[in-house]
Amino acid sequence: MNKLLETCVQKTSQYGCEDVLPGDFVSLMDMYEDNFIKLRKLIPDIQQMKTVAISKSAGHLDLHLKIIERSKFTTTLRLSYCFTENRESRLEPNLKIRIYHDAGLAEVMSGKLHHGRLVLDHLPADALREKWQLNRFLCKWLKYCLRQNHGFANNHPPLSGASLV
Repeated sequence: MNKLLETCVQKTSQYGCEDVLPGDFVSLMDMYEDNFIKLRKLIPDIQQMKTVAISKSAGHLDLHLKIIERSKFTTTLRLSYCFTENRESRLEPNLKIRIYHDAGLAEVMSGKLHHGRLVLDHLPADALREKWQLNRFLCKWLKYCLRQNHGFANNHPPLSGASLV
């Protein structure tokens, strides 16, 4: 097997976000802008959004949203699916996202992927590779959620027992 093909095979992952090498800071900002646009489609009126909501789409997992913090220029939220196994709930992926309304950007601040094995919390400002990985995942996941007709325009009430923390 040639060296290039061998490298590609080694980098292939379950989520498809680790196989792309991070670009530069400008490319990351472009991704933040793309994530903002997709989030606005998913949550059209985010500044009037309830604190906790669930998007339901027939035949698909429910999408859980929790607003953590609001200010004039930003909104911080958690977005996740909630899996229940053996009477225990697990949030996966569990992404903390900050939306910058004035700049038109959305950035993943922290997240848990790979069934909790990849936990990226408290990322330093210069952690380009980790930010690229999380934000690329968000970009692909938002596209997937929109294709499944998820949306938070109708603000479904949360189910008891499902808690985004």
